[in-house]
Amino acid sequence: MLKRVCSMPYMHGGEKTKICFNAITRHIHGGQPHSGPRSFFGVEDFLDDDNSRPYTYQKEKKSKNPNKHISFKQRTIAYMEPFTLDVFISKRFVSASLTHRVTSKQVAVAGTNSKDIKAELQSRSDIPACLAIGRILSQRAREADVYTASYTPRERDKFEGKIRAVVQSLIDNGIDVKIYLD
Repeated sequence: MLKRVCSMPYMHGGEKTKICFNAITRHIHGGQPHSGPRSFFGVEDFLDDDNSRPYTYQKEKKSKNPNKHISFKQRTIAYMEPFTLDVFISKRFVSASLTHRVTSKQVAVAGTNSKDIKAELQSRSDIPACLAIGRILSQRAREADVYTASYTPRERDKFEGKIRAVVQSLIDNGIDVKIYLD
């Protein structure tokens, strides 16, 4: 649209205005990237593999071996063991949840920040609080007909202390937890 408007001479300016606008449109609409990459709200623009169109997100890393065989277990583990346990422990509170892997919905949640649990605990982040969270989470999981779960600790977490207390409390209260340690 700007090129079309600028290509027509103006009545008052004549030829000088036309030349000036042509110079401006040549720099704006040259089709080549200028000095640096453009940004869209702080996200840099990248080009596809065939340099056809820009997109404003980074691609995820490609596998080094695109023809790599994925085992049967890797393909079916989300369906064979559909529920995962997630435990988060901070200095102030403890929370745990059971999540369905395929639908990513939380089936049962328990945390020491909730009003009903706060009232009966002396401290919200010690071992008795972790045992109470495991007991309450197992009750809520049984209400939702969940009797098995798998747990893989995060990279920074060690399977000891408070995390072990939550998992052990779940096991003692009737939830079968498979623990995968690397």
